[in-house]
Amino acid sequence: MRIPLLWLVSCFVMASSAPSLSAATEQDTASQTQRPNIVLLLADDLGFSDLASYGSEISTPALDNLARRGVRFSNFHVAANCAPTRAMLMTGVNNHRAGVGNIIEMIPDEFRESPAYQGTLSTDTVTVATLLRDAGYHTYMAGKWHLGHSPELLPSARGFDRTTALADSGADNWEQKPYLPIYEQANWFADGERFNLPDDFYSSRFLVDKIIEFIDSNPSSEAPFFAYLPFQAVHIPVQAPQSFIDRYKGVYDDGWEVLRTKRYEAAQALGLVPENSAMEPMASTESWQNLEPETKRYQAKRMEVYAAMVEAMDFHTGRLIQHLKNTGHYENTIFIFASDNGSEGSGAGVESAPANNLMLSLMDYNDDYETLGLKGSYGTIGPNFASAAASPLGYYKFYVGEGGLRVPLIIAGEPLNLSDPNSIIDAFSYATDIVPTILQLTGVPQPNGRYNSREVEPIVGRSMVPLLQGQAERIYGDDDAIGYELNGHRALFLGDHKIVYNRPPIGDGVWHLYNIATDPGETQDLRELQPQRFARMQALYEQFVVEHGVLPVAEDFDPQQVMFARLVRDRFGGYLIALVCVVVALVAFGFYRRRRLRTHQVN
Repeated sequence: MRIPLLWLVSCFVMASSAPSLSAATEQDTASQTQRPNIVLLLADDLGFSDLASYGSEISTPALDNLARRGVRFSNFHVAANCAPTRAMLMTGVNNHRAGVGNIIEMIPDEFRESPAYQGTLSTDTVTVATLLRDAGYHTYMAGKWHLGHSPELLPSARGFDRTTALADSGADNWEQKPYLPIYEQANWFADGERFNLPDDFYSSRFLVDKIIEFIDSNPSSEAPFFAYLPFQAVHIPVQAPQSFIDRYKGVYDDGWEVLRTKRYEAAQALGLVPENSAMEPMASTESWQNLEPETKRYQAKRMEVYAAMVEAMDFHTGRLIQHLKNTGHYENTIFIFASDNGSEGSGAGVESAPANNLMLSLMDYNDDYETLGLKGSYGTIGPNFASAAASPLGYYKFYVGEGGLRVPLIIAGEPLNLSDPNSIIDAFSYATDIVPTILQLTGVPQPNGRYNSREVEPIVGRSMVPLLQGQAERIYGDDDAIGYELNGHRALFLGDHKIVYNRPPIGDGVWHLYNIATDPGETQDLRELQPQRFARMQALYEQFVVEHGVLPVAEDFDPQQVMFARLVRDRFGGYLIALVCVVVALVAFGFYRRRRLRTHQVN
């Protein structure tokens, strides 16, 4: 059933005028009929051009069909790593204000006194799941959470009726196994309790099965549902069923430079970037032609597995869509699909690298060519193919170039009543905009700084419904600044412009100014040509730092060292203490023996 435009407008007026919510108003909202279901799909580390509808060679028919029926956004931005984005997607609050200035694994100990760097979702925020549940929605979640492990921080305590959640930053896709040595185990929870995965587990299939199970658990209910499905795909370890891997045999034999160019041309042809926009070669990208044949073979296989993992995610998304059709939910469902950040450039090593193999063996993983992507395998694509996955943008995950921050966003569904489906919206939008968009589409008021008689962080995002309905060309004006920081990498958006500072070794440690509307590849620095604009934007960034509690990092700050220190302390601290005690005891015993020997000799 289509939702009348007048109803949407009235909901918007109600949302923008409500100073606070009470139980009574929530119940009144819940009594409305024919409110749409919402399915929020989130890929993990998916690059800007990794979908066919965004210029990819990867087969993604389910998501492409949503794009044809809906709207693609070509200028949508998120955080440069996972948990900060997830905090904003759940609350509509800037990630620093939500307590997630960084993922918890990379926060230095000296930052932990700051409320902006807890690494877990602040209890001073209210989630979209809570708002929808209190308004009469069923709320379901299956997938990666990464916003807290303790009972009060799990999704079951943050507004979701039914959950199956991975609390960690990632995990194996074939079994209940951690992907980093900082974790003793893969921490899965079902409805707030520890959970053991089934023997036939594959992440994308399992998570879709769980969402279907939750939706089917209320067959007689007339209440709508909100389903949040954050996939593990295509986060490290990159893994996929063999049948999907086989489909990409030989596809990437020409290497990452050719692939990056092909996707750049495809994105231009699709209208996702301006036709006259440029693309610079990535400084971190090696020359494919200089590689040995065996190295080329291995590197191509890494990307084959990655493509297979993307297609497997799409396949299981198609299963969910088909189930909604079979059960009569489809026509009243709005789908929102995005990625949590740009493509993942970690894992630069090649097969048989000694240090890499030592780490893998300690974790019972391998990176053998023959079994790459299968159970027991630890796959990555590294910075070279990551730059192709982000094409035609520069940089990738962790960095604040457009390749780290700009990701696909598709919004589709019959209730939108779109006048121009299969269109592209090039207006700037941000991760905090998802929550107010959902609230307007469902007719649920925003908390506006108070909820259930307590103060909460106000939603700062803006509804994208005016863009979807063709009522506005943009939702942010030339004076609306949005700042961002991660690990000392810095950026600020203002109108069509962006200032950006990427730290070495990948970045140059210098501020730049770009027009990202005409130059999304960030190829033409305007700093010297527009000094007044640059100075104004720098002043706005410093204001953002103060207002959001952004802390400075040392010039030599290395987040990988923070993770290693945490590993040593949390996993092996007890062993180290014991080892030190043994060493001290041996040294003391040595001194004792030497003294006894000297005494004996004197006597």
